[in-house]
Amino acid sequence: MEPGQPVGARLTPQLLKARSGEFALDSILLLKLRGLGLADLGCLGECLGLEWLDVSGNKLTHLGPLAGLRQLAVLNVAGNRLASLEPLAACERLQSLNAAGNLLASPRQLQCLSGLQALEQLRLRDPLARLSNPLCAGPDYRAAVLGLLPRLRALDGQRVGIRGGDLDQLCRDLDGPPEPHATPTLPPPARPWVPSGYWEPAGPESRTGSILDEACRQFQDSLRECRELDLRAGDSLARAQRALGPALAPAAPGTF
Repeated sequence: MEPGQPVGARLTPQLLKARSGEFALDSILLLKLRGLGLADLGCLGECLGLEWLDVSGNKLTHLGPLAGLRQLAVLNVAGNRLASLEPLAACERLQSLNAAGNLLASPRQLQCLSGLQALEQLRLRDPLARLSNPLCAGPDYRAAVLGLLPRLRALDGQRVGIRGGDLDQLCRDLDGPPEPHATPTLPPPARPWVPSGYWEPAGPESRTGSILDEACRQFQDSLRECRELDLRAGDSLARAQRALGPALAPAAPGTF
C-alpha cells in the first residue's frame, strides 16, 4: 500500500467474480459494491463490458480504473472521498452520475464531464441522504453547473427547465412567419389497365356471330382432313399396285 493511501479493501478478481457470479471479468454488466470499505478499485478496469456500477459508501479517493470502461452508462460514487472526476472523461456513454457526498470544491472540477455527449443526469447533493459537496454551497451553484454542462436534463433530482436564451429563441421561432412549403407534385392521371368495354357483356348479335364463325371454321377443318385422308389412301393404293405388279402379270405361253 502506498504511503498516505487510506486503509481499506482492494478490489480483486475473486471478489468481483463472487459479487457478480460471472467467471470472466469482461462478461460482467452490473456490479453493486456499496459499503464494502473499498479504498482501491484494483482490477475493475478489466470489466470492459460493465454498464452499471454502484461503489457508493466506500473510501475511494480516485477513480483511475474507470477510465477504461467505455460501456459504462450509470455510475454511483456517492459517499466517498473524491476530489476529482477526471478519469470519467473517457466514459463516453455515461448517462447518469451520482457524485453526492464527496470533496468536489469547485465547478471547474466538473470540466472533465463537458465532453460527455450522453450525460443527462447529475447529482452533486442529496438532501434526503444528507450528502453534498463543497461546491454546492457556492453562489449561483446551479447556474454555474448548468452553464458548464448545458446538455443536462436533471440536476440533483430536479428537472432542468428552459433557460432564458433557449426561451427567447423558442418565442422567436413561434412568432416568426411559417416557412413556405413546396407545391406537392401531383401524380400522373390513372390509366385503365384493360381496354374500354372489357368487362361489358357481349350482346346477342355478337354471341350469334361468334357461334356461326366457329361452326364454319370447324366444318372447313373437317373438309380439309377428309381431303388429306383421300390423298393418303390413293397414295397407299398406288404403292400396293406397284409392289404386286409382277405377281399379278399373266404367265408366258409354254411355262409351267
